[in-house]
This record gives sequence, structure tokens and C-alpha cells, in this order.
Amino acid sequence: MERRQLEYFLAVVEHGGFTAAAIALHVAQPSLSHAIRSLEREFGGRLFHRLPHGVALTAAGEALVRPAQQVLRDLSTAGSSVREVLGLSGGRLDIVSQTTLSVDPLAGMLGRFHHAHPKVSVRVMDPERGPAVAHMVAAGTCELGLVDASVSTADLRGIDLPAQEMHVVLPADHPHPAGDTITSRELAALDLIVTPPGTETRAAVDDLCTALGVAPRIAVETAHRAMIVPLVLSGVGASLLPASMARDAALRGARMLSHRPRLLRHGRLVWRSGPLSPAAQAFVDLARD
Repeated sequence: MERRQLEYFLAVVEHGGFTAAAIALHVAQPSLSHAIRSLEREFGGRLFHRLPHGVALTAAGEALVRPAQQVLRDLSTAGSSVREVLGLSGGRLDIVSQTTLSVDPLAGMLGRFHHAHPKVSVRVMDPERGPAVAHMVAAGTCELGLVDASVSTADLRGIDLPAQEMHVVLPADHPHPAGDTITSRELAALDLIVTPPGTETRAAVDDLCTALGVAPRIAVETAHRAMIVPLVLSGVGASLLPASMARDAALRGARMLSHRPRLLRHGRLVWRSGPLSPAAQAFVDLARD
């Protein structure tokens, strides 16, 4: 069954005959009659009684009127929805991101995206580990992904994002010498609040300690990132955090130190090969800018 057949059927109903319907639709009457006959063959019975002056609906035709009207309304609604999405006045964007990259830079990027396209709804998923992000994008679960640049994304397209500086946060009364910097050896000597092995911030701590030939002094290991700053503020230990999270901790009373040399983290926005949805393409363009 084709949309055109239903449009022709309803036109015949509205105008009471084939000739008047063909004139209203600006089509040849034989074409209209052929479409109706094809529709009747598909249903296996007549939809109209052919009368000397016009037509009348059969019982089957009466049964088809309302469903045909509903189908055409649904198709019209679907077309409007697609046009809205293509014009970025609607639709949805699915992004998967590692947790710390969701805080920064994704939150800021989404702020700019929402300002430009306020009717596009966004869903963000946040598996803890980078390989899971790459897998979800490759599998098509999410269209875009933010992942640490150290994670293998060989089968995906992508662009590198600006580097993020990592900072150390300490309890306000920590005895670390006054100043706003800390060295690797000083960091390795602190009681640390860390995320589980396999996470990117934990890898940064482990790599730093391995380079010094020491084991990290772990006070608390937690997968609940929302706990980290409260634990720091309560005096449990220090933590290594992305700049935005470190600044938030400082506003709540923690000491924020810059590591020397600087500890930089590089993120990457990735997607599968092939055309992107209009919303995803707009987000990629924003990231490039």
C-alpha cells in the first residue's frame, strides 16, 4: 500500500466520484482509477459502488476511511518531525563520555550546543572506563563519544580536544608548605583518595608513582566520584582532579595546587565512519571551532 493510493481513496470519498477527485488532485482520471483498483485488489474486495452518477462507499470502504485518515496524519507528523530534526529544531543527541570528561569539557560544550540548538534533547551516558566508551560508539549505542586520548580508537573517526590540566586538592589545614605548586615526589608522599584501577585519573597517579619507584599511599579508593571532594574537605587525604573539579573543591574550602611539571590530560571526540545525524554533525562542528 502506498501513500498515494490512500490520498486518492480519500479524495474520491471527499468529492463523491473519480472525475471530481482527479480534477481536485490534478491527475489523469485513468491513473486515479488504476490506483484505486490496485488498492481494492490488495484488500481483496471493492471499496466503492460504481454508480451512474458518482460512487458510494461499500462496507469495506467505510471501514477504511478513518484508518486511512490516521495513516496520512501520522505520515504528516513524521515528516514534520524529520524536518525539525534536519533543521535542528528538534531531535536527540546521544553521547557517551568518561566521567571526568563529562565534567570538563563536555558540560561546557553542551552549554554552547544548547544555546545554539535549544530544542535538541541530549542524553549522556558515562561508563567509567575509556574502552567501554569506544565500544559503545563502535557498536552504535551512542553516536558520539568523549574518551581519553590514550584509549585505542583505531576504528573510529575523531578529533583531539584541548588539553586539560590536572590539579591536586588538599584539605584546608594540610601541612603542605605554603604556595600553590606541588612536585611529583611531594604528591607521592601524600595520603591519596583515588578512583579504581583502570580509570584515567588513577592511571595518572600510578604512572607518576611508578616513575619515582614508589607505591602510592592510598587512603581511600572509591568509584563514587561525588565522594572525593567531601573526603578531601573532611581531612581524609589529597586527590588529583581535573581543573574544573579542583576549582569547585577550592570554592568549598580545599587547597588547590598546580603540579610541576604540569600534568595534562588529552581528550578525544570520536564517532563511527559514515554520515552523522544533523545534531551530531553540529556538535562535531562546535568541537572543531
